[in-house]
Amino acid sequence: MNAPLFSRRSLLSRAGAGAGLLGLASLLQEEQLLADLPDPLSPRRPQGPARAKRVIWICVNGGPSQVDTWDYKPALEKHDGQELEGFDKFTGFFANSVGGIMKSPFAFRPRGQCGKMVSEIFPHLGGHVDKMAFIHSGHTESNNHSPALFMMNCGLPRMGLPCAGSWVTYGLGSESRDLPAFVVMSDPLDRGLPKGNASNWSAGFLPGVYQGTWLKPKGDPIDNLFRPTDQPAAAQRGELDLLARLNREHLESRPHETDLTARIESYELAYRMQSAAPEALDLSKEPEGSKKLYGLDQKHCQHFATQCLTARRLVERGVRFVQIYSGGMENQRSWDGHSDIKGNHSQFAGETDQPVAGLLEDLHQRGMLDDTLVVWCGEFGRLPVAQKGKTPGRDHNPHCFTAWLAGGGVKGGVSHGESDELGHKAALDTVSVHDLHATILHLLGIDHEKLTYTYSGRRYRLTDVAGEVIRPVLA
Repeated sequence: MNAPLFSRRSLLSRAGAGAGLLGLASLLQEEQLLADLPDPLSPRRPQGPARAKRVIWICVNGGPSQVDTWDYKPALEKHDGQELEGFDKFTGFFANSVGGIMKSPFAFRPRGQCGKMVSEIFPHLGGHVDKMAFIHSGHTESNNHSPALFMMNCGLPRMGLPCAGSWVTYGLGSESRDLPAFVVMSDPLDRGLPKGNASNWSAGFLPGVYQGTWLKPKGDPIDNLFRPTDQPAAAQRGELDLLARLNREHLESRPHETDLTARIESYELAYRMQSAAPEALDLSKEPEGSKKLYGLDQKHCQHFATQCLTARRLVERGVRFVQIYSGGMENQRSWDGHSDIKGNHSQFAGETDQPVAGLLEDLHQRGMLDDTLVVWCGEFGRLPVAQKGKTPGRDHNPHCFTAWLAGGGVKGGVSHGESDELGHKAALDTVSVHDLHATILHLLGIDHEKLTYTYSGRRYRLTDVAGEVIRPVLA
């Protein structure tokens, strides 16, 4: 596009420039006829062929047990109660509570045309295994929730780095002008945020405009979403235009202060969201059939069904990246089954099984699954040995976890990699968190080695200095 004939600054310097002219300048900016600042969230072409346009990530917070969900291990029953020879008792978090090998308390049976063995705790999701690509050889670097969550979200086991959702929106922008590019929903049942809190959806050193927008589980989902009742719309628009002028004049002398750009954009996005967000988050006009598909009529899963249906409405309206957390803080408030693994996983699977299955089916029926990537995983797995207690559970296991992908260019009905006989360690075709991230970016048309940002004299990327695309799971 050719350079504009006039700039916002020249418009504002003209005699008599007031709220009306500021409003005109704002409209011209939206129509890309002014070039003072590029829109940091404008949609951008992917670097290569893209199979997916958007991501919905089901964050199974707390560490789901791979051997009680998707990774069937009949050897556990054969060796139940026996000592695991050569086991390092410091693998998990509680070295003094290590018991013997423990069989799964759940029955498995084959599901789908692919015959995938699935735990009984997923009666609905089991019907969709032909859409899923399972990764059974995942491994990570920490046995502690916070660093493991940072690793899964941000690529390294420490806080302060951009998360995957921020990297994706930095690379691709947003298809929506009126909604956040990256939205996060946490567990709404007074269980708290995941360990590490908002650092899990931080933009880190990227411009702040790329951080996740957290929807509060109670009350207004976004602070200050609604205009004060005593303020006319024209008055609010005039205030924002004046604020934008002052902010941009301030920015002209500080062109490298990216936080200022993010702040300016946040005011404009907040204004546009006042009309768009309430409509997007309002489920009342959804057909009853859709609500039942997700399980909104079922009390035990209504909260997660609401979030999954909201996720579909958001991506349908152009939101690029959505994360939904099942479970809050540690222990029985999440999938962190240190005690009573049967009760813990039965509860959380019951809350999520039908809603996630409904999401897959709804996306499929609407023709959206082809270009929407759905991700399901936790921050690590769990050990095949018992954690001793009144009701035995399983401790953390960074050496092996299971994840699955669906839609967005993924080959359905396949399993990649293998854990060992007991599900203790990743054994064949092992997959690191960097590999998982590289694959997600690849499906979005992004070369993970080329999506970089220079900070403190170093070029950073989500996959650090590693990562290989898991090509056997690609369609």
